[in-house]
Amino acid sequence: MSDNKLPVGSIAWMDLTVPEASELKEFYSRVVGWQTSEVKMGDYSDYNMNSPETGQPMAGVCHARGGNQGIPPFWMIYIIVENLDESISRCRELGGKLISEPKSMPGHGRYVFIQDPAGAYSALFEPSD
Repeated sequence: MSDNKLPVGSIAWMDLTVPEASELKEFYSRVVGWQTSEVKMGDYSDYNMNSPETGQPMAGVCHARGGNQGIPPFWMIYIIVENLDESISRCRELGGKLISEPKSMPGHGRYVFIQDPAGAYSALFEPSD
């Protein structure tokens, strides 16, 4: 996840969650040109997909395990919100659904996966100070 201070409403990150991230990272490396780096997740690794020009992480390719278990295989965007709890409340009030419980990403912030009333998925992300 990007540590840059982006304004509320910005897309902070993108992840693709799939059953076999190891295989799919190779697909995107060859098709897009991204370089990869491992992100240790305990007994397995997810992957940062890095710019071939700058080496900066651009996106993630993740296994559908741990905190990502049950997430459908699509590019998930993480949208910065000011207050995650208030955004969750508004989501529910306006007909959206929580797809996960709020989760912490130590040193980065908190996030939750949601589905909007039209059926589209996204993640809300409140950065830590």
